[in-house]
Order: sequence, then structure tokens, then C-alpha cells
Amino acid sequence: MEFAKRMDKFGTGIFSVLAERKSERLSQGKSVIDLSVGTPNIPPADHVIDALSNAARDKSNYVYALSDLPRLKEAVAQWYDRRYGVALDPESEVVSLLGSQEGLAHIALSIVDEGDTVLVPDPCYPVFADGPLLAGAELFYMPLKEENGYLIDLDGIPEETAKKAKLIIVSYPNNPTTAMAPDWFYEKLIAFAKKYDIIVLHDNAYSELVFDGVQCGSFLRFPQAKAVGVEFNSLSKTYGLAGARIGFCVGNSRVVKNLSTLKSNMDYGMFLPVQEAAIAAITGDQSCVAATRAAYEHRRDVLCGGLNSIGWKMEPSRATMFVWAKLPAGYTDSEKFAMELLEKTGVMVTPGSAFGPSGEGHVRMALVQDEEVIREALQSIKESGILNL
Repeated sequence: MEFAKRMDKFGTGIFSVLAERKSERLSQGKSVIDLSVGTPNIPPADHVIDALSNAARDKSNYVYALSDLPRLKEAVAQWYDRRYGVALDPESEVVSLLGSQEGLAHIALSIVDEGDTVLVPDPCYPVFADGPLLAGAELFYMPLKEENGYLIDLDGIPEETAKKAKLIIVSYPNNPTTAMAPDWFYEKLIAFAKKYDIIVLHDNAYSELVFDGVQCGSFLRFPQAKAVGVEFNSLSKTYGLAGARIGFCVGNSRVVKNLSTLKSNMDYGMFLPVQEAAIAAITGDQSCVAATRAAYEHRRDVLCGGLNSIGWKMEPSRATMFVWAKLPAGYTDSEKFAMELLEKTGVMVTPGSAFGPSGEGHVRMALVQDEEVIREALQSIKESGILNL
């Protein structure tokens, strides 16, 4: 058998390797505390589950959806106006995604041709790079450096590269670094995109998971943002709908239309009961959002405070559902450390190298376990001696 050459670009991912190691340990009767994958364990609010359940009982909802319900698009427009102060035309500036992952994997197909340049942050969520690679793009990695607050250095992009680029992918609050961007960065980003005629894709999946009383808005609230790009938003973490797979692309009408056209040739729309759940989530009682944020913030405090107290020094996350930590003293290889940590403690984290070259020297930990499980992980790490080289 012969397969597509594009698959040569995708080796066995670290998440698959970690899953294999986890399976091996469990088959040996050993415990695993999984802090590697950002799989939320906080379920949706009851009114969201009720909307999904009631719609799923309606036999007429098992047809192809084909497109987004008008009520869903209108709900998204109202949500963006109420939450972010951004006006959207529900007809031309909103399209649903089967989760942000699906959108990130496919949007480059509607923007770039073989050999076009895409500007990608480094480190980044892997699909930021994988989606453009599927489209045959050439990637230019933009290092996110701690000394710059993990902000993209737009001035550091060579002019010839900027002139060739068709798409830039940006995400704040950032996964994996957990950094946030100030207003001046977005203003500079918009000016950069206009100067070089680059489409901006801003992933805003974590705008509600911002801690310590700080608030976060939308890229689209800045003047001229819709002239240059779109924003992805997701209901996975904020509303606990990760398995239901629902997100949105909003903003520039030409980008939205092109993505909508592509999707119409790839799928038959989102399951109607899931659309009903999404409407209930973004139009209903929002107290669940505050409760979810508080839960992640408390987990952050327990994990970061506990690790600092036993000698693994790190800054607490400012946002997202992750912790981005430098390797403990004495370690330099993130994958080697992650495997040793799993072997000695049963605690599974993701090596920073999985997110790009600039991620080396770090690990990412997901706040996806309840407090008592996090405390078990802390005790296991303390007793293992792994921090006492």
C-alpha cells in the first residue's frame, strides 16, 4: 500500500506515546494521575444538559442539520454583544465549528495554497501548526519568549517572510504558556496584518478562564479587527461541552463565508440537539461560568502552591486550565523528565517539546483533576525524591 506523502510530516505524537505508557501502567495494576491532556472534568450546568436531552428525545432532530439554526447564529451574536461588546451580523459573520480543533484543522485549507507561508507561534497548541501543514503550507515559527511575556515579537518577523505570509495564528490567553496579551499588542497585530495583507486567526478559547479578578475580552473589540481576521471561540471549557464538540468562527465575513463553503463540502452540519445545548449555554444562566472559573483557579492554587512548597518552583498561571512550568533543577530534557516522572510517581504531564522547539525546558500540566487527586499527585512527587537530585 502507498499513502499520501503529507503523512510523512506527522510522526507519532507525544500524546499517543503518553497514552501507551498510561495503558501499560494501568495493565500492571499501577496508578496514573493524568495531568497531560486538557480534558475538562467539570460537566455542563443542568439547564444545558436538559436542553440537549430534550432535543435528543425529539425524533425529528435526527435529520442532517445541513446548516446552523438561525436561532443559534442569533444567540452567538447576542452573546458576543453582551459578553465582549462586539457587534456581529449573525447571517454573514458567524459559523459553527465541530469544536475549535476541527476549525483549526480545516481553516487553512480555505486560505492558503501549497507553499504559502503561515505564521505560527512557538510553542503552540499542536493543531495550530498541523492544520496549515495539511494544507501544504510552509510554517514560520514565531518564538514566544518568557522575557517578552510570551508575546509574539512582530518586529522580529523578517520583512520578506511577512510579505509572503497569508495567515497568522494568535492565541491569548495562551495554551500552553498561559500568558495574556495587553491591548497594545492587538493594536500592533492589526496594523501588522493590514500592512502585509495577512489574515489573522485569533483563538479565544480561554477568555473566561482568567484568574485573580482579571477580565479578558475579544480580539474583535479593537478597531479594524474584523477587517483583517476572525476569532475562534469554544464552549468546551467554559460550559463543559468538550465532548459535544462545538465552537464558532466569527468576524470577517469573507473568511467566514469561505470556511462555511469548505465545511458544506466536508460535513452535514452540527447535530441539532447539540445546537440546542449551545443556545441554552450562551443565553441561559451564566453563574456556571463563574463557578467553573473558580474551580480551575482553586486547582491552580493547590497545584502551584503545593509544588512550590516541595521545591519545584514556578509561577502560578494567570489564565487557562493549564500550568506552564520550567523543569525542576537538574533536568534539561522535557520528554525524558515527563517519562521519569510517570515512572517514579504515576503523575503524567506533557513535555514542553510537544508544543514546538521553544517549549523545551518546560512541561504543561492540565488542571483536570479534583483537589483530592491533585493532593495525591503532590504527595507522590514529594515522596519520590525526583526533586532532590
